[in-house]
Amino acid sequence: MSNIDILILAIALSIDACVVSFSNGLVFAQNKRINSLMLASSVGFFQFLMPVIGFFLAQSVNKYVEPYDHWIVFGIFVLLGAKFIKDSFKTEKEEKLNCYLCFSYIMLVSVATSIDALGAGVSIAFTGTKILFPALVIGVVTFFNSLLGFWGGHLFKKFPTRNLEISGGLILIGLAFKILFESF
Repeated sequence: MSNIDILILAIALSIDACVVSFSNGLVFAQNKRINSLMLASSVGFFQFLMPVIGFFLAQSVNKYVEPYDHWIVFGIFVLLGAKFIKDSFKTEKEEKLNCYLCFSYIMLVSVATSIDALGAGVSIAFTGTKILFPALVIGVVTFFNSLLGFWGGHLFKKFPTRNLEISGGLILIGLAFKILFESF
């Protein structure tokens, strides 16, 4: 793989993380720096890690995960989107208690947005390219694309919060259906 191919792959793999981060940027009004950095670091790390795992496990994992990867991502994103919409109806007091992204949410988002990267690692293995450089590029591009998405979502804060949370949830659900339809 050429460096251009690796960069294009990294950008393509980071788009899901950017969209999810955008949704989170719409929702969070407090602790934006911490939330954006935690989310970007986690999705960036998993986007680095999954190609490495895929590279070393190659076909043995791919044949088990590939038929279901779109369903796994679909389910996670629909649940997260539904949670965003449900949370939009909480009172102001409840919102202030949840001003940080929780660990389980970050892990779910990180895994859901990086499942495709596992398959990319398998593909990289078949090209004969060493994995460290592509995995680093994928992780770094995802980190910055996630930050860009989060802060881009935050710029839309002028809209009423409930509408933004519902929009964020609908974006996640839309992403879930996009992933599902692309698999057919």
